Amino acid sequence: MKTQTTAAAVTLNDKYIQKSGRIYLNGLQALVRIPMMQHQLDQARGIKTGTFISGYRGSPLGALDMAIKSAGKLIDEHHIKFVPGINEDLGATAVWGSQQLALGPGAQYDGVVGVWYGKGPGVDRSTDVLKHANGAGTAKNGGVLALAGDDHACKSSTFPHQSEHAFVHCMIPVLHPAGIEDALSLGLHGIAMSRYSGCWTGFKVISDFADSSASVNTDPFALNFITPTDFAMPAEGLNIRWYDPPVAQEERLINFKLPAAQAYARANKLDHYIINPAQKRLTIVATGKALMDTLQALEDLGITRKRAEEMGIAVYKIALTWPLEPVGIARVASESKHLLIAEEKRGLIEEQIKKQLFNLSADKRPKISGKTDAQGAPLLPETYELSPAQIASAILKCLRENGADVDSFAARLNAIENHAAVKSTPAPVVRMPYFCSGCPHNTSTRVPEGSRALAGIGCHYMAMWMDRDTYMFTQMGGEGVPWIGQAPFTSEKHVFANLGDGTYFHSGLLAIRAAVAANINITYKILYNDAVAMTGGQHVDGQLSVQQMVDQLLAEGVVKVHVVSADIEKYKTQKAFPAGVAISHRDDLDSVQRSLREVTGTSILVYDQTCAAEKRRRRKRGLMVDPAKRVIINERVCEGCGDCGKQSNCLSIAPVETEFGRKHQIDQSTCNKDFSCVKGFCPSFVTVLGGGLKNRSHLHLGDFGITNAEAATPVAE
Repeated sequence: MKTQTTAAAVTLNDKYIQKSGRIYLNGLQALVRIPMMQHQLDQARGIKTGTFISGYRGSPLGALDMAIKSAGKLIDEHHIKFVPGINEDLGATAVWGSQQLALGPGAQYDGVVGVWYGKGPGVDRSTDVLKHANGAGTAKNGGVLALAGDDHACKSSTFPHQSEHAFVHCMIPVLHPAGIEDALSLGLHGIAMSRYSGCWTGFKVISDFADSSASVNTDPFALNFITPTDFAMPAEGLNIRWYDPPVAQEERLINFKLPAAQAYARANKLDHYIINPAQKRLTIVATGKALMDTLQALEDLGITRKRAEEMGIAVYKIALTWPLEPVGIARVASESKHLLIAEEKRGLIEEQIKKQLFNLSADKRPKISGKTDAQGAPLLPETYELSPAQIASAILKCLRENGADVDSFAARLNAIENHAAVKSTPAPVVRMPYFCSGCPHNTSTRVPEGSRALAGIGCHYMAMWMDRDTYMFTQMGGEGVPWIGQAPFTSEKHVFANLGDGTYFHSGLLAIRAAVAANINITYKILYNDAVAMTGGQHVDGQLSVQQMVDQLLAEGVVKVHVVSADIEKYKTQKAFPAGVAISHRDDLDSVQRSLREVTGTSILVYDQTCAAEKRRRRKRGLMVDPAKRVIINERVCEGCGDCGKQSNCLSIAPVETEFGRKHQIDQSTCNKDFSCVKGFCPSFVTVLGGGLKNRSHLHLGDFGITNAEAATPVAE
């Protein structure tokens, strides 16, 4: 007899509203769900709490603010307040303030959970705040998660990042989740550990986590949050208080708060065996992505859980990577002959294990391999990312050292190492990123002949590998400042410096202030694009209008301001600029820059043109007028000279092979209607007004009803 089952109804909001069971979500949505679950747990315990979230976007957390906003009314229902930071350290300072609620009058909540987020460079620049806030402590019913986005492979960064050591410098305990399901429970434990120990909790988020999605099981009410019984809590507790002298903070942090975090991890078994054979020949100690890669390596080698137990291979998961919980590691060391430490980037766990086991006698101390093998030879690299292939090779090498016969795995290892998908070195051929079609940077980053520009952080960073005479770069907010250290020692009289409007608001104004104070000859090109394009097209936090920016710059003491725009007509109906501020069309950019480079002192060029990708989004949503205008190339007239591409630097100008040789065409599916291409010295361009697109990306004249005879003469607009 057949039984009929009914599929459960599924909605997009299940990832947030379903209290337990199986849900589907991505890494960033998991980070949004954690404070919602914490609110549910507190509510069930009769504790009235809210959550305060602040920080600054940057990969792999670049779209976290968008994920928070997309949760809509659920954010309010769970008493979550999201206030994006102007920059990372001010966001961290605001989160520090959330823990001070009970120290002042008028508190309407029993506590506030704080969540800070920032990319690796944001952790670096915020260490002053993080150190002070961690020393001050967290509230009893508060707690803080500090989300650190680490781009190990430097896919969208100026330098590979590993934030654990910065957290160690601030004496902040660090949790490293292994996948999305692990993050949901570990995030809640991180908050509980923060409340118990009075420490902030660092929470490592890498690109593989943020960019992935998974169907996971979750039930916050099934988790047990165990209070340690082997830790002597001081009578006054470990949470934030006032007045709290700095020397007392240091003593409490080192002697009590960090040991309390270790005690919490021990009581709640955050570190534990994944595979636990009775007799252990080799124990692999791993964390985060390296743990997942270890399990993948065993699977690729054909080593099932049962076979691993037969071979004496154990896998021990580390969740608290610093400070390492000592009791569990001592037990692991006593049970195994050989430890293999699998962790990405510079060794953190390995060094702590070696320190903890240093005083053991030789007969009780296991061999330890990790970044090097037991003989000191390189084993697992400290650069780029680890791969399952590298870990598989290290596993077999360690097993061989311990007398195991691993010859039967040679063929499998060879297949793994030769599989391109698992190689852990950068590809020999790199697809260089480039400006979008119609991007304002295609024009704005040009400099006059005889001049050069200094690069900054933003999409315009890419000008360095284009024909733009743009060299070197700085950290975010340091744009142009290297010239202060060069100007007194060179015959070069002037440079340009590119500075995005988002960076200007983040920290770039201080760089301009430094240039004014140093009285150097420099022109800042403020690229006012009205969007943070690198991380998904968000609005700049705390947006300033061009007029407000100009007023501010003049008040800072710059000697000259010139505004350049693709649409100068709009300024005729807006508030007038102060006297002396000139306005020109972008077509006059070269002459404007030539005049500014002759100015003595710090001058400003504001290049005003909306991000092309953001224009496209707004047009699709009906928020911006979509011009009923298209440009196509008459291939019968085109000579394939490429001047259109030279003038526009646009990727939508694509080659097309014809019976008369290679010509050019415009890819209408990617064209963002910047129309810079028509500046080329060429009669082959045809401007079509009011024409509609067919379902084809590469249009020809016939698609608009223009015959070959009519095409013999170029059509004017």
